[in-house]
Amino acid sequence: MIEFRQVTKRYGSDHTALRQVNFGLERGELVFLTGHSGAGKSTLLKLIMVMERPSAGEVIVGGQVLNTLPRRQVPYIRRHIGVVFQNHQLLFDRTVFDNVAMPLEVMGTPARDIGRRVRAALDKVGLLSKEKMNPLQLSGGEQQRVGIARAVVNKPPVLLADEPTGNLDPDLSADIMRLFAEFSQVGVTVLIASHDIALINDLGRRTLTLDHGRLTAGVGAAGSWHG
Repeated sequence: MIEFRQVTKRYGSDHTALRQVNFGLERGELVFLTGHSGAGKSTLLKLIMVMERPSAGEVIVGGQVLNTLPRRQVPYIRRHIGVVFQNHQLLFDRTVFDNVAMPLEVMGTPARDIGRRVRAALDKVGLLSKEKMNPLQLSGGEQQRVGIARAVVNKPPVLLADEPTGNLDPDLSADIMRLFAEFSQVGVTVLIASHDIALINDLGRRTLTLDHGRLTAGVGAAGSWHG
């Protein structure tokens, strides 16, 4: 599903963010990505989202080599990747429903289908009864779940999360991780960047560890969109 082959990413001549990184994620696998601040976690996620291109090596997502992907095809790839951010990035001038509906509206989903799909996503994260509320009326954990619903509303085969529990207490963090595990059980490939070593250890999943741009643990195999 996701594969890095000898991937190096340089910024200018004096900073190498990733150095010859090799790993693979299978369809339906949930994997953590960890490492010190500045280890290269955000760069690795940006390469998967085609926000950056590698300086050397190959990034492959769903069987598609991203290095040479024409710019016009980037939106298509991004539609297959849901992203959850630490700070939610919700719009506070819109309701919960409207926040979750945004990806579908951008894709041109027929209006008759948007309501059904938004409510299914909100039901999945336990917020169906709060669709008409403003995100500011919700707790931090609930806002994060709105962000997750928005990320999965178009049923992407890949879900990336960048420090999704960074602002939450341990109990809420565990709830969020259970949600991610449920998505992986239905075939979504989930990659979670996190500093929360205790939580990672509790869940016992494979962990990719970066140290100054080098992958020091967690190498595995990979597949395609369809497994």
